[in-house]
Amino acid sequence: GKALDIARAARDMHGGNGISEEFHVFRHMANLETVNTYEGTHDVHALILGRAQTGLQAFF
Repeated sequence: GKALDIARAARDMHGGNGISEEFHVFRHMANLETVNTYEGTHDVHALILGRAQTGLQAFF
């Protein structure tokens, strides 16, 4: 998502400090990565919603 892209850009802009505990950029990025993984990708959600709407299995 957009928030994750922004967090990655912030990490890159901070260079080595982007992964330092002194700055919280990496912590925020890791949290967003976790949320993205936990919720699943956009494509998987689209397949699940498509199946719910049509009753047709799009994946096996």
